[in-house]
Amino acid sequence: MFKLTDFNYHGKTVFLRVDLNSPVKNGRIISDARFQAVLPTIVYLLEQGAKLVIGTHQSKPHKGDYITTEEHAEILSKLLGQEIEYVEDIFGKYAREKIKALKPGEAVLLENLRFAAEEVEYKSLEKCERTYFVRKLAPLIDYVVNDAFAAVHRSQPSLVGFARLKPMIMGFLMEREVEALTRAYETNDGQRVYVLGGAKVDDSLRVAENVLKKGRADLILTGGLVGHVFTLAKGFHLGDANLEFMARKGLLDLVDWAEEILDYFYPFIKTPVDFAVDYKGERLEVDLLSDQKALFDEYPILDIGSRTIEKYRDVLAKAEIIVANGPMGVFEREEFALGTVGVFRAIGESTAFSVVGGGHSIASIYQYRIKGISHVSTGGGAMLSFFAGEKLPVLEAFRISYERFKEKTKR
Repeated sequence: MFKLTDFNYHGKTVFLRVDLNSPVKNGRIISDARFQAVLPTIVYLLEQGAKLVIGTHQSKPHKGDYITTEEHAEILSKLLGQEIEYVEDIFGKYAREKIKALKPGEAVLLENLRFAAEEVEYKSLEKCERTYFVRKLAPLIDYVVNDAFAAVHRSQPSLVGFARLKPMIMGFLMEREVEALTRAYETNDGQRVYVLGGAKVDDSLRVAENVLKKGRADLILTGGLVGHVFTLAKGFHLGDANLEFMARKGLLDLVDWAEEILDYFYPFIKTPVDFAVDYKGERLEVDLLSDQKALFDEYPILDIGSRTIEKYRDVLAKAEIIVANGPMGVFEREEFALGTVGVFRAIGESTAFSVVGGGHSIASIYQYRIKGISHVSTGGGAMLSFFAGEKLPVLEAFRISYERFKEKTKR
């Protein structure tokens, strides 16, 4: 696959696809984490004299955080110390005129790409290539740089549509992400531990099934709703309150699948031995085998318990590779952050090469200032898809583009 340093960009028009999809509160962006992550790529291209056309999406239609990219342009401008002009258009005449008027070292940011209907649906590379978005912009573009790792599992025009038309190049963030995840997945030496938590249960089951079948993991530690499903699959009762909640989320339908995974890999999947509930406004830890488990009928489980934390810490201390996605509980409430913080701190304190991803995981790492994790991934769903062994459309597009244009590098 092409790397950013393979080409000379001076005076060339570059379409840079990034993922600046950010949390929004009261109509304003409240985190610049994804902006910071792609800055090295933007700075490099501008310093090389590229005419830079930046594209990103923000949320999905009909959601509260589905906003224009005007504020995204403002944030980028402040971080870079130069104007990144917001263009209130995507591929229409106004946008195309702005692109043609660019000078070396200048940049524009197009409108939220998902304001275009073509960008919302998933299509094959061939169909993406035939969209108006690609057909209108391709004649103006010399190179395409993709640094949107968090969207690597999606097949949409801006992500894959240019692959056979222009050289498609990995940005610095994309390159770093792919290298870190590949190292974690392909290393065969030492104890390899996966920590699967959070609420993306079906994705986590796919990861568990794949890494155990392929011999890529030695142990899987579970928490959050993933832990709930595996605990039920082992035959434990989690009480009426928790079963009702899981039924509303459609999670009880996944228990049979979890049972099938356990039938093959039972000793290698660890589930919590105790949980914490909110009992009359305070954290109360309940052993899964104690008489107190009757409390689960009335009180929802909000975290793993201290005995589970210690058992997981012992496992993580001996690991050589750790992959983690998703929190152990409702970390947003301080008294129920013990599991998430305890496990993530243990990962940071270990000598293992560690990869942690997922929006909630990242939020907890920053909120509690956890240090020592080797690689914090910017993509939760993308990371899960990678470790589930799925074909990722953007990585496939990189390979296709490389084969077509490999004779055109500056070397």
